[in-house]
Amino acid sequence: MEKENGGLEHTHRHGEGHELSGIRLGVVTALNLTITVAEVVGGVLSGSLALLSDALHNLGDSAAIVTSWVAHRIAGRPHTLEKTYGFKRAEVLAALFNALVLFGLSFFLIGEAYRRFVAPEPIKGGLMLTVAIIGLMGNLASVFLLKRDSRENMNIRSSYLHLLSDSISSVGVILGGIAIGLWNIVWIDPLITVLISLYILRETWNIIKETVDILMQASPRIDYEELKQAVESVGGVKNLHHVHLWRSDEKSIYFEGHVDVEDMRVCDAQRIIEDIQKILQKRFGIGHATIQVETDRCEDKEIVKTKHKE
Repeated sequence: MEKENGGLEHTHRHGEGHELSGIRLGVVTALNLTITVAEVVGGVLSGSLALLSDALHNLGDSAAIVTSWVAHRIAGRPHTLEKTYGFKRAEVLAALFNALVLFGLSFFLIGEAYRRFVAPEPIKGGLMLTVAIIGLMGNLASVFLLKRDSRENMNIRSSYLHLLSDSISSVGVILGGIAIGLWNIVWIDPLITVLISLYILRETWNIIKETVDILMQASPRIDYEELKQAVESVGGVKNLHHVHLWRSDEKSIYFEGHVDVEDMRVCDAQRIIEDIQKILQKRFGIGHATIQVETDRCEDKEIVKTKHKE
């Protein structure tokens, strides 16, 4: 006997909020394209690698934000017979793609910084400083626009991290421009580039790990023993076994499992299922549960079935 707890699903998207997020992403994209053009021109004219690296990050940001917006729209589409889980993982894929791009760009910039350490080039600190300030203002405006949505959405959070990293890098470029203008310390330019890249590598690694876990259907961080005890505390339940937990996106947790009960009427089994679903929702945040009720059917009573017959 199975029942799916679709009524407890709390991860649906409200149309109004969805549209507002799309508008913010569009505004942020326009801002970043403007910053990118300004920094490319400024970087070429000033000879600053840090400024060009900031421009490259902003160009990557623009592509990432467009990808995020497209994925955000796709994820809001209704479920179909072919896509019974809907399209929510479009945002997970976009977040992974964005993080991998940023990861690769960071290694590229570290290589370019090494080349500048070996063969320093003259830099116009005043122009570098002016363009970096413009970039910082644009990045801060973009960060402000996406801050709220970044708390609730992994896909938008990946774009938010892109922009936050660029804001930090702009501060570094500004400090570098001041040092170069005052003391002609040209080696600070590649040093800033390396520090920015290392920071970005650390931040994006967490997104990569989480998105891969979701795509591999890894279990969310839930204490299985606590879950087992909670379910077995329901009157009439003798044992919980063969449990599977996974996520379709960063919020939606799915559960399926077998529960052993005494031989009983269907209406009594229905009550047990509903009691279990309430516990799963309130204590563990599991919004979708499929529960198979049985009477001493499975020989293996482990909470997770680790071995499968050939």
